[in-house]
Amino acid sequence: MTAPRIAVVGCGYLGAVHAAGMASLGLDTVGIDVDAARVATLQAGSAPFFEPGLDAMLRAGIDGGTLRFQADAAGVEADVWFVCVGTPQQPGSDAADLTFVDAAIAGLLPALREGMLVVGKSTVPVGTAERLAALVEPTGARLAWNPEFLREGLAVTDTLAPDRLVYGVRDGDDAAVAALDEVYASILARDTPRIVTDFATAELVKVSANAFLATKISFINAIAEVAEHAGADVVQLADAIGIDARIGRRFLGAGIGFGGGCLPKDIRAFRARSIEIGAPEALGLLDEVDRINQRRRDRMVELVERELTALGGGAVAMLGLAFKPDSDDVRDSAALDVAMRLAERHDVVAYDPQAAAPAARRAPQLRIVDALDDALAGAAVVALGTEWREFRELDPIDVATRTSARVVVDGRNALDRDAWTAAGFRVVAIGRPDRDPSAPRDPSAPGDPSAPGDPSHDQEARA
Repeated sequence: MTAPRIAVVGCGYLGAVHAAGMASLGLDTVGIDVDAARVATLQAGSAPFFEPGLDAMLRAGIDGGTLRFQADAAGVEADVWFVCVGTPQQPGSDAADLTFVDAAIAGLLPALREGMLVVGKSTVPVGTAERLAALVEPTGARLAWNPEFLREGLAVTDTLAPDRLVYGVRDGDDAAVAALDEVYASILARDTPRIVTDFATAELVKVSANAFLATKISFINAIAEVAEHAGADVVQLADAIGIDARIGRRFLGAGIGFGGGCLPKDIRAFRARSIEIGAPEALGLLDEVDRINQRRRDRMVELVERELTALGGGAVAMLGLAFKPDSDDVRDSAALDVAMRLAERHDVVAYDPQAAAPAARRAPQLRIVDALDDALAGAAVVALGTEWREFRELDPIDVATRTSARVVVDGRNALDRDAWTAAGFRVVAIGRPDRDPSAPRDPSAPGDPSAPGDPSHDQEARA
């Protein structure tokens, strides 16, 4: 049996990773994108964004002859066409903007022939696949919807070893199922769960998963608000309830909340679509999920400003600008939002291992430095916004020699409070009692459960 030839339309984050992943499976793959500069970068074996392992996978595919990139579909001979374009939030609306999806399908129609398969991977409102199928099917091609479940920072692993595959197809379209099975043959050979369903269910699987994860994060952040008023410790609380297998510890990391290019816009679009299709009350809880998420950013700003006021002013060293570690993505980043808001009234010096350039483009008014020491020097308060390993593994005794600051505001509950307190720092964290080095402590008390290395602080627990 001849292996299917693959074309990937749209080579942003999703498309670039998917194209490289398909090539790494030994499939002849071409990535297509209208952005000529992006195509040139990818064809040179480099990703236009930071994603661990992606550059190596790109170079392997290009050097091995299974992967190439071009600016249009001219000359492309493919059996399976994956559509991987973005679906951003519409300006002035919560609904998803399907401009790029519609343009991608319209551009493909002249190339489609009998027996070809068009596979949507973009996150779209329910009902989109049915509408697009009416355009694709008259050409003799088929349509399927195969949602992606990538986590930034782990996208290569999620592409090559996904925890499930979902196929949305027409009822009885065995040919579409067989074609996808050929594409994912090596993945399915490892007993990866495969769910074959209809278009609507496949579309809803992705947005429902994101809505559930966002709700879980906002739930623990709502509990963090209560904990602050009650004097309780939200991290120990999360550890306790997370032991229950029905609940689980992942995504119970209280802090300044979720961000990025997926969860915020996806839950808003899901809510908007539920209203459009006649279920206006079904997803009302997502409005509160969004509000809770935004309030945590407010709380981080309040905590930093409270400490600055107590100190009589001073500069803030903002550690982290990306929305999560192992990514340079600053779209709807809580850390960047907090830094920008603080910078309106205070001297803020920010540092991020990978997101400096994207953050500078989005917030040119923010002072961003290239080295951690440059951020720490002269700071009165150190604020953690993104839990990069570099920050989690800092030696607080060493940090004490590099800055005069003695207050740390931990916006991710990612630092070992015992170690930082022992080094002379006042540690302020969302949803936890403040830890002051001058306060007497019971030497027989157990160590801080939030110490770096605890699974609850792995990047996977952050959206």
